[in-house]
Amino acid sequence: MLAIGRTSMSRKEDVCSPDWFVVDADGHIVGRLATQIATILMGKHKASYTPHVNGGDCVIVTNVERIRFTGNAMQHPEMPYMTTKTSRKKYARYTGYPGGHRTRSAVETWQRRPEQILSEAVRRMLPKNKLGAHMLKRLRLFVGTEHSHQSQQPKPFPAHLLPDRKM
Repeated sequence: MLAIGRTSMSRKEDVCSPDWFVVDADGHIVGRLATQIATILMGKHKASYTPHVNGGDCVIVTNVERIRFTGNAMQHPEMPYMTTKTSRKKYARYTGYPGGHRTRSAVETWQRRPEQILSEAVRRMLPKNKLGAHMLKRLRLFVGTEHSHQSQQPKPFPAHLLPDRKM
């Protein structure tokens, strides 16, 4: 006879306080880093993962202005990791008014709000519901190396989840 184990389902009340992780985005590829960040935010790295419970951890990302896209390298006076894909990439949004469809290139987005590039990539990988919105609130993005969450005593990002920095 086969022994059958019991599967446990976490409840909202059973979830303990989240851990804090910090990662340096310098030289990382946007999509690969966003995938790993979304895994941490959803809590899929834990054995107690339950899809309908927000059991993920908080993530602090520094140096978001030094993130890069794949593609052939190009020269740009301000952007350190300019590639061909960066020049072609577009971000679209809708204002809510008729004719309110707006697009902005990745270079323009990087110049105005560099943290929006990684935030949009992570947001698109989270669940498209209220739970996903709560998970996204646990993501903190900072331009530069300093962040304001030292009191949370963040741990380094887990090495087994950190993507390679292939140049």
